[in-house]
Amino acid sequence: MNNRTAEIVSVGTELLLGELVDTNAAWIAGELRRLGYYVYYKTTVGDNRVRLAETIGRAFGRADLVVVSGGLGPTDDDLTREAIADVCGAVPHEHPELLRQLETMFASRGRPMPPGNRKQAWMIPGGRSLENPIGTAPGWWIERDGRTIVAMPGPPHEMKRMWNERVKPDLPKGSSILWDTTLHTIGIGEGNVAEMLAEFTTCANPSVATYARRHGVDVRVAAGAAGMEEARALARPVLAEVERRIGRFVYGRDEDTLAGAIGSMLASAGKTLSVIESVTGGLVADMLTDTPGASEWLKTAVVAYTRAAKEMNGVSAELLDVHGCVAEEIARAMAEAIRQRCGTDWSVATTGVAGPGEAEGKPVGLAFVAVTGPAGTRSMRLGWPGERRQVKERTANGALGLLLRILRGDSEP
Repeated sequence: MNNRTAEIVSVGTELLLGELVDTNAAWIAGELRRLGYYVYYKTTVGDNRVRLAETIGRAFGRADLVVVSGGLGPTDDDLTREAIADVCGAVPHEHPELLRQLETMFASRGRPMPPGNRKQAWMIPGGRSLENPIGTAPGWWIERDGRTIVAMPGPPHEMKRMWNERVKPDLPKGSSILWDTTLHTIGIGEGNVAEMLAEFTTCANPSVATYARRHGVDVRVAAGAAGMEEARALARPVLAEVERRIGRFVYGRDEDTLAGAIGSMLASAGKTLSVIESVTGGLVADMLTDTPGASEWLKTAVVAYTRAAKEMNGVSAELLDVHGCVAEEIARAMAEAIRQRCGTDWSVATTGVAGPGEAEGKPVGLAFVAVTGPAGTRSMRLGWPGERRQVKERTANGALGLLLRILRGDSEP
C-alpha cells in the first residue's frame, strides 16, 4: 500500500518570536490524517525569502502534498508567493481576473485599494487561485511532477474556510484512511488509565493512546484501512473493550465537553443550577455558558471574591471568623446558601488560593469545591499548586467533575 505523504509549513516571524501560537498546523494535521495522509514533518519558518524557499523546496522534494499557511498578505514581508515561484523556477505575474476581484472587494467596502494589495493578484504559470470569500488573500494551488503545493492565508478563520470549500474537496484521498475517536475521562489519572489499557497501547493498528489534558485524560482509539468503514470496523472491537474497562470514567467523546455533559443531564431531567465562585472568578460560569441552551438550566452565577461578598450571599460571619475564606466548610456554606436563595435544584461553589502568595496562611493551589442538591452537600479538597490560571482551571474542572459524578450517581470520590 503506497501511503500519500504531506508536509506542513507555517510561515511568519511572529510564530518564531512566540508572539502567536500556531494553531493552524495542528488543525491542518488533523484534517490530513482524516484524509489518509501521513504527515512526517511540520516546519515553522520566518519571513525570509531564501529560508522560506529552502523550506518549501525541501518539503516539495519529499512529500506528495505541501500545505503552507501564512505569508500571503500585501506587505513586503509576505513572501510565500515569491518563495513558491522560486521553488518552481517561475516568475509571478499579475492575473487580471484576480486583480478585478480584489478591486471589486475594496469598492464594495467603500475603500480604495492600496497599491501594495496588487501583489495578492499574482499567479505563476500553471497555477490556480483559491477563492478567499472573507479576506483579501487568495490562495495558491500549484502542481508539478505529480506533487502539489497548497498555500493558504494565515488567519485561522480564512484558512479553515478556504480549506473546507476550496482545498479538501479537490484533494485525492490517501490509500489508507484513518478512523479515530477520542474518549474524555474524569476522576482518573493518566497512569491509571495506561495501566488499565496496557495491552492495547503498544499495538499499531488499531492503536490506543492516552493524553493528559486540562479537563482530564483523553483516550484515542484509531485504525487505518483502505476505506472509512473498513477502518471503523477494525477499531470497533478494541473500542468496545476500552469502553468496558474505563467506561465509568468516561463523560464524552470527540467534541463533547464536561460542561456540555452536565447541561444535557440537567436539561433532560428538567433541573436547574446556580453557581457561586471565589477562586475561579467566574470561570465555572464561563465554561457552562459556552454550552448552547445553558439558559434553560443555569439560573444564577455569582462571583463572591471577598469576605464581604460571601457574607452578602448568605455565608455567616461567625463561620468565616472560625475558618477564614478558604475552607471546606466555607465552600459547603456557599453552595447551600446560593441554592436556597435562588431556589435551584443544584448548586456549585468554589473557594481557594490562586496565588502567587499564600492567603490566610494557606498554600497556593489549595482549593475546595462543593455541590449541593436534593440529597445534601458533597465537597472535595483539591491541592494543585501552579500559576494562577492553572489553579483556576483545575479548580473549575474539579467543581464540574464533582457535579457530574453526583448527577450520574457515582460513589463518593
